[in-house]
Parts: sequence; structure tokens; C-alpha cells
Amino acid sequence: MGVEGIGARVVRKEDKRFITGKGRYVDDIKLQGMTHAHFIRSPHAHAKVKGIDSSAALKMPGVVAVLTGQEIVDDKVGNLICGWAITSKDGSPMKMGAWPAMAPETVRFVGQAVAVVIAESKNLARDAAEAVVVNYEELPAVADVHAAIKAGAPQLHPEAPGNQVYDWVIGDEGAADAAIAKAANVVKLDVTNNRLAPNAMEPRAAIADYDSAEEHFTLYTTSQNPHVARLVLSAFYNIAPEHKLRVIAPDVGGGFGSKIFIYPEEMVALWASKKVGRPVKWTGDRTEAFLTDAHGRDHVTHAEMAFDANNKITGLKVKTYANFGAYMSLFSSSVPTYLYATLLSGQYNIPAIHAEVVGVYTNTTPVDAYRGAGRPEASYLIERLMETAARQLKVDPAALRRSNFITQFPHQTPVIMAYDTGDFNASLDAAMKAIDYAGFAGRKAKAKADGKLRGIGVSCYIEACGIAPSKAVGSLGAGVGLWESAEVRVNPVGTIEVLTGSHSHGQGHETTFCQLVAERLGVPISQVSIVHGDTDKVQFGMGTYGSRSAAVGLTAILKAMEKMESKAKKIAAHALEASEGDIVIENGEFKVAGTDKAIAFPMVALAAYTAHNLPDGMEPGLKESAFYDPTNFTFPAGAYICELEVDPGTGKTTFVNFVAADDFGRLINPMIVEGQVHGGLAQGIGQALLEHAIYDANGQPVTASFMDYSMPRADDLPSFNLSHTTTLCPGNPLGIKGCGEAGAIGASAAVINAITDAIGKNNLEMPATPDRVWRTIHAA
Repeated sequence: MGVEGIGARVVRKEDKRFITGKGRYVDDIKLQGMTHAHFIRSPHAHAKVKGIDSSAALKMPGVVAVLTGQEIVDDKVGNLICGWAITSKDGSPMKMGAWPAMAPETVRFVGQAVAVVIAESKNLARDAAEAVVVNYEELPAVADVHAAIKAGAPQLHPEAPGNQVYDWVIGDEGAADAAIAKAANVVKLDVTNNRLAPNAMEPRAAIADYDSAEEHFTLYTTSQNPHVARLVLSAFYNIAPEHKLRVIAPDVGGGFGSKIFIYPEEMVALWASKKVGRPVKWTGDRTEAFLTDAHGRDHVTHAEMAFDANNKITGLKVKTYANFGAYMSLFSSSVPTYLYATLLSGQYNIPAIHAEVVGVYTNTTPVDAYRGAGRPEASYLIERLMETAARQLKVDPAALRRSNFITQFPHQTPVIMAYDTGDFNASLDAAMKAIDYAGFAGRKAKAKADGKLRGIGVSCYIEACGIAPSKAVGSLGAGVGLWESAEVRVNPVGTIEVLTGSHSHGQGHETTFCQLVAERLGVPISQVSIVHGDTDKVQFGMGTYGSRSAAVGLTAILKAMEKMESKAKKIAAHALEASEGDIVIENGEFKVAGTDKAIAFPMVALAAYTAHNLPDGMEPGLKESAFYDPTNFTFPAGAYICELEVDPGTGKTTFVNFVAADDFGRLINPMIVEGQVHGGLAQGIGQALLEHAIYDANGQPVTASFMDYSMPRADDLPSFNLSHTTTLCPGNPLGIKGCGEAGAIGASAAVINAITDAIGKNNLEMPATPDRVWRTIHAA
């Protein structure tokens, strides 16, 4: 490890511009002649659009146009799509209801756009929108999954009778039923995984600019994967041919999955820019974010876990109802299926697993991937089951987990996943030592004497990251491959540009990716720049989600580096009159091993471009690209233990300690990894204690602002005690597993397990607000 190489705690390069207000976000961009868009959104969860009168608005100062849903349909702009095909257990395809960019006839959730005002300023557009009169015929609505599938429930889409998207299964039902029938003990649990709003710091935004002379569009957008956005906008939405559309995602202020997708606003901005002949800008406000950003989670599940007389798990059966909201979003179909049910083995050796997932339409905001995407739901269910089982079987929760851990690798689970490596005992040992698990009984007794209820909760999670290989996900219904691309350009003076298809929205790529270059070449990271987020500059790439940036994206960079280094060694060997096999790279120089003969890296680069003395047949230049498609998912895992106190008089929870022992494989920058874990833990704890996107029975959101939706603040969180165990991932040459989602996956179960341990009652749903905890304590 060098001072700035792999494993070094290098301060993030990009933070200088962020903390000094020099970041360049979409809303910072101003184009000549730019207009502003304001969307007119439905106040109803379900209604017919009977008419739109924009005559008064069109007479107001600064108004350029008022465009409606019927107009965008007439111009043959395509409906939004879901890009992952799921097949029901009866062999029928999923039922995808039509989702137009603006509703021409029917709205199906509060906040769905029916028209847009284009004006000279944001305020003028907002004022004019107030003058647009929309005549609605309100229809019955349904927001709850069980209510939505009842006979006689309001129907959202004619394509989906009974509001059912699909009824999907995985695993061996007969084997699971047999295990439950023969079990010495069966643990049953009903769990709701509460709906969340993503709440990235930067709201979504888009600027579209149509060049009529070139018939070319440019879209600036808050995207985690600009190339995929361009592909979908061109191939499916009929916005423009792919070579006539440039998508730029500049600095993006957080995404957490919610900025993977193409939303109606980007489509409308592009279409409107061509209609009005000027650039069109839209920046969402926080209320729009609550109403229209894809929500996360929202599962209702019944599960049964079978144990033999030795407390070994013999089977698991799960049935989950997944709330999709009003429409299917880009990857929504995969979240409660292949990103959830395939992780139901957890860290445990479970011989038989069967899961059934019923996807349901409701009159609510569409639901899609949110940090962890299916894996938090799986981990929460399994870890609540294990804690419940320990109480029912009257054994120590950590000991029950340990006795069921997978210890031999590779391990094939009954639900597709093949775990490549891991050491679950090591993570649990580290967490138990850090929290002094053995001394908890004494601390609990002391707290009781002080009038407090103290509890401890364990959560052992595993996740599948990288979301690859392409052949595997393609066989499961994914509409795209999930490889990654990279290009390494060495300039004539020896500076280096790394172009990556990954995209950073807070992960620190501009530092971490440079550290790999520094490690291999011995050059300072100041000599390296990272280029991403522009489809005209960077070759096609798949973007950032699923903790894939290092395991997949950085490995693509490594592959390109290896090609570049091979050519550079040939040039150096030729210049030094040595054998290529004798050339080594050390401290920014190409050296002949065992001698004092060397040539500096900048001189090798210059030689590549002057081309005065290259080996015979070699092309000038020093630039290489690579595509990397991994052979398996990666499997980060860990153990979290939470210790807390509950005040029985108020139901308020106070953290005493929270330890997290993670196995992420090789760490490129431990400081950045710790920051990622901190953020994930905050979101996992937020879900456990505070956050809940709530709708009333008529589909009206009652948590559409920070006045009603509670986000975790610094004083809601403990000081985290982090540690790392390491098993290197054999599936990529860097041994990396990924770290971006782990905290959000493992934290919630640890917190709820600790609270239920403290209060002595197991039936507690998230969020465990003081009121809910108090009522549970004092319930008969």
C-alpha cells in the first residue's frame, strides 16, 4: 500500500468543490434562452381527466406554452417501461399497465402530472399553473395491498385484473412444506416492511435543449446511469435516435436508487424543448419529491421457519405481497423477486426454501429500488425470524445463529444464489467482542434498577452485489446486461484520464478510482482525473447501483490499465534496450529489474505520442479500453449488534451502543467505506425508528413533507463502532465485495430485535416510534 494507493485513507478529492459551494448540479446550469417548467399534478389518487382549460394561463405574463398529456400522446412519445420481465407461476407474463408521461385520460396517484406550464421563470410558471383549470371525475381509490386484491376493489389497469401484477414463486414448495410438517418447532411471523421516501439531498432536476439545426437533444439530468437513460429514452420512448441525444449527469447530490430510473419529467422536458424551440428546465421541490420520486420497500409478509430437535433450520416458507404503487417503474419487478427472494437463505444453511411474491397495484406513488433494494427486506425478515425463534426455543440468539451458519464455501442456496466465500463466525465474533456481549446481563440488571428497559439485538446480514453477470440476469428477465466499461487515456505529458461508465452521486469515485492508478503506477492521484456522467465523452456504461462501482466498475478500469501497462512496458523496453519481461513499474518509473536503468512514466507517454522510436509495427498513442462482465455476484456480509434502553413511561428509545462488523473484501479507501457504512446505518435506523410514507384509505399521502415524514437527525443516532473482517472475493481480481448498501440492510433488524428484547414483547412493527413502543409495552 502506498501513501495514496489501495488501502490508504485518502481524503476525497471531490470534497473541496462540494464544501466550498463549487459543485455543479443540474440546477446550477443556465442556458441561453432557457424557459422553466411547472407541472400541474393531480390532487386525486384516482380520477378521470374530463377537460383542461388553459386559456387564462396562456394570457398571463411570461407564459410560453401549456402542454397536456393528450398532446404528448398525440406526438407518439412512448409510455414508461419496466425493464425486467417477470413470469407468474402459471406461466403468464407480468401485467404492465400503461404509464404515459402525462396522463391524458386517467390519473392513478396523487401527484401524477396532467399538464405542464412553460414560462420565462420558475415563479411565472408556478403562478400560471394556478390558473389552469382541470376538470376531474373522481374515482374510488385503494392504497392497501390486501384491500386492492379483494373482490370488488377499484381497478387501476384493465391489463391487470384484480390489480395483480404477477404471482411469482421460487424454490421447492413440496420440500418446504415437508420440512414444516416434520419440524420439532415451527416459528411463524407476520412482518410489514414499511414504505419509505428516498429523500436525496438534491431533488430531481432536468434541463432539455433541442438544437433544430442539428436535430439533436441534450439532457442534463440527475441520473445514476446516464447511458441507460439515453438508451431507454431513444429505444422505447421515441424521444430521439440514440446518436441524436446527449445525456449529461453532472454532480448528483445523492440517489439511493431513486435516480436510476427515467421519470416523466425528463421525457416531458425533452419533448417540450422541441415544441417551444427553447431549452426547458425543471427542478423539483421537496413536495414533488415526496409525491413522485420512486418509493421503497412496502412489503407485507407471512413466514414460517422449521427447526429440528437440535435447533437446526430445516425449511422456510414465505409469502409476500409487494405494493408496486400505481405503475411499474424501470426495475420495480425485480426488487421483490430476484433481489429479495434469492437472499432468503441469509447466512444460514437452509435445505428447503419456498417463496411466493404477489405484486399488487395501488393508488400510490410507484415503488422501485431504494438503498439495498429487496435485500433489506429479505434480511429484516430472516433476522426477525431468527430472533423470534431464539425466544421461542429459549436459546441465546447469537448461539442459534452460529449453529446454523454456512461454514463451507462455495455454498449453493436453494434460491439460485451460490455464495462464493465468507466467514460469518468471524464477523459475529468481532461484533460480540466489541459490544461486550457476555457482560450484557449485568448491564440489563443495572438498567432495570434505574427504571429503564435495556435490550440487545443481533442482525447477521448478507447481500448480493454487483448485480451481474449479464448472462445470469438476462436469463432471469433483465432487459440489459450489467457489465461495466472503462477507458484509460494517458496524455503526452503523462497525466491520466480515466473514463468510467460508473457514476458517482456521493460514493467518492474521483478519489477511489484514482487510488487504483496510483497503486499500479506509483504516480500521485493529483496526476489522475476521473471522467464520468456524459454520454458524448464516455463509452457506453451501466451506471452505479447495487454496490457495483468498485467490484464491477473499478475492475473494468483495472482491465484497461493492464492493457495500457502492457503497451507502455513494450515502449519502455524498446527505449531501454531490454526485454519486456524484465520491465517493472515502481514509483512512477519503468525499470529494468535488477539494474539502475529506468525511464520515467511521462517520458514513456511522450514517446508513445512523438512516435519517433516505437517498436516496429506499434501504433502511436497510449489509450486502452475494456469491458468487464463478472462471473458471479459478490456477497458482502456482516454482523450488527445494537444495545439500547427504552423508557417504559414514554416509549422513547435511547441508544447505548451500536457495533457493525462487516466483510467487504478488500477495502480501497477505508475512510470512504466507513462513511458509506455510516450513511447506510443512518437510513436503516431511520426506517426502524422514524420513517414511514403513509397513505390514507383513499390514497391521499399524509406524510408529504418533513413536517410529517420524520428523517433521522444526528442526535437520533448513536456513535457507531465499526470493524472489518476480510475474506477476499474470488469473483474479481481486486477481491472487492462492495459496501454502499450494507448499513441499510443490516441495521433495522438489529434495532427492532433490541427493542423487542428490552420490552419483552415480540410483536412490534417499524417504525418503532415512542407512541408505538409505549402502546406495545402497555397492551394487554
